[in-house]
Amino acid sequence: MNITNLKYRQRRRLCKLVSVIFFSCLTLWSLVQYFFVRHGSSSSVVVSFPSLFSSLFFSSSVSSSSKEGGNFDPLNREEEEEVDYEAIASSRARSSLPPRGGSMRKLTDEILNNLFLDAETCRATFPGLMKEIDDTVAKGPFKVKRSSDLGPMQVRIKDGKMYVLHAQRKRDLSREMVNSRTAALHQLHRALLTLPPSDRSLVSDLDTILTINILDTPFGTALQYTRNADPVHAPSDPDARTFLIPHFSFWAWDLPFIGSISRAASAITNLETTQFQGNRWHSHKDPRAVWRGTTWFNSIHNPQLRYKLVSTAKAKPWADVQSLEWTTTSTTGNGENKNATNSLAIEDFCKYKYVLHTEGISYSGRFQFLQMCASVTLTPPIQWMQHTTHLVKPLFSSDLDLDKARSLRMRKDGKTKDTRAQPRKTANDGIWTPHARHERAWPKRYDPKEANIVFVSPDWSDLEDTIHWLEEHPKVAEGIARRQRELFVGGGYFSPAAEACYWRELVRGWAKMARPEKGEFEELGVPYEEFVLSNGWD
Repeated sequence: MNITNLKYRQRRRLCKLVSVIFFSCLTLWSLVQYFFVRHGSSSSVVVSFPSLFSSLFFSSSVSSSSKEGGNFDPLNREEEEEVDYEAIASSRARSSLPPRGGSMRKLTDEILNNLFLDAETCRATFPGLMKEIDDTVAKGPFKVKRSSDLGPMQVRIKDGKMYVLHAQRKRDLSREMVNSRTAALHQLHRALLTLPPSDRSLVSDLDTILTINILDTPFGTALQYTRNADPVHAPSDPDARTFLIPHFSFWAWDLPFIGSISRAASAITNLETTQFQGNRWHSHKDPRAVWRGTTWFNSIHNPQLRYKLVSTAKAKPWADVQSLEWTTTSTTGNGENKNATNSLAIEDFCKYKYVLHTEGISYSGRFQFLQMCASVTLTPPIQWMQHTTHLVKPLFSSDLDLDKARSLRMRKDGKTKDTRAQPRKTANDGIWTPHARHERAWPKRYDPKEANIVFVSPDWSDLEDTIHWLEEHPKVAEGIARRQRELFVGGGYFSPAAEACYWRELVRGWAKMARPEKGEFEELGVPYEEFVLSNGWD
């Protein structure tokens, strides 16, 4: 063999061997970096090749941003970098979409009641839960200003602890407002208190100011219960942000027919599993549509909503609709204790096939309780979003063939002719076309086999025909009802675990974008534990 060729081949083999050794060492180094630097020695993770090489090539930039003082603190940046927040949120949304169709993975009670889930597990366990937070974060940084004397509550979170900076005097608030404010503080504190060790560094180094608005109507920049569903009505102020928070009833609601959400959820589950499982849904549930409420409590978008419902359903055999009759049971120093003589325990709504949902001045805090039922929720198109409302999949009644249902109903009533002057022409005939604001708020419509809620005409004119259509299609009706409960209860979106996950992600999202005005928040504030002893100041 030619000596020259032999030496060439030996050198080539030696180069290959060196390359293999080099890349093996490089891979091993990357694994060590990934496990011990990025995740900690006690973390249990599964390494994918994309994350491995991301760790390899970008670890220097990560470490450089955290060399001084641990985590990078965006609150104290002097110069803003150009960041595509919308792209970040879009990427997160794609990785955490809710499950398609009606199939749900089974979550155990142990998971649903686990308040210590880390951020990664939270997103994997409750896909889509953080959408409202991600969308708001995608709008970029915003300023946080000091509240006025009558303005919303402000809380400092520093080193994982809570301090109240500002709160309205109790004498300036109703009993219900004081209770909801205290509940919000308890919810937030519980989420911080149960922060898992693996996530502690994400919050422990924070020093941020939260503004919490407990009113029914959103305004300014704050953590709030609701936002307008129509994007046209989004605030024009570039600094205005609405970070949606779980309703105060996720802690407790001081109404005798509701109480705590854990009590209500347990009662509803007991009802649904013992009385209406299997083929008992159609035969055992009351076939009527049920509603209880206060008729004057309406939104400016639909000021006659509740009056028209009571009028439409009056004396109809398919309806159990009543306006609540309130009485004062006792009076205390901070307001009156009230009860309604014709109220229903919240779990008793689930005994009906159809539950009617009405929004109030804005959102309705009763909504999540109705969504726990394996019943068909019927409502005009929702105009006010809460933190999980985006998960509903509406079937518009205007997409159904209600003429056939109407004909069958007339024959049952002994009528042989449609006496309407102009069939299919006017809203009063029960035929409606969704308004532009409904289309903007709910651009996607769902097939009856996918839907988990039904949107009816805002004036309830097609309510009766829609119910009759559902009665003529019992499997479709039952499917809509069961998908609702399977998603929100079976999927755990109303569970204690999901609530704690959401609050922690909310704090992180807010803190990333919040820019408190310099010199406005120098004091530490009153410790949470001291503040809640008396529910605030007089």
